[in-house]
Amino acid sequence: MICFTPSRARRREVSPRYLYLLVDYRRLAELSPTAASMFTDPTHEILLSAVSVWEISVKHSLGKLPLPTSVDRFVLAQREMHGISVLPLEERAVFHLHKLPALHRDPFDRMLICQAIEHDCVLLTPDPLIVQYPIRTQW
Repeated sequence: MICFTPSRARRREVSPRYLYLLVDYRRLAELSPTAASMFTDPTHEILLSAVSVWEISVKHSLGKLPLPTSVDRFVLAQREMHGISVLPLEERAVFHLHKLPALHRDPFDRMLICQAIEHDCVLLTPDPLIVQYPIRTQW
């Protein structure tokens, strides 16, 4: 999940926050024009969820996500290169989990939905299951 937010000083005056779920960096070219615009808009603060880092690590260790280097080096280098900060998984977000309808079985996606709720973000995703949750989505 990448959370798009206007710069902290303008957060209340500008667009809503945006989240984008992307675990496989090789699929970046598949972004919709809207998602690409959100990702490249310099007025947005970009946050990478610790949940996504966890998922990247799991998929890499299972051989499902090859990376050019170790997970920690890859994630840190990408965050630094693109000016992305970390969005930690906080207890307040986890408290939304028991309230979610059982539409999606993926535990990582469910936690990202909880973070979207807690941080009032728009989730950028084409996933037809995620769009059924009580969050704002866009693609």
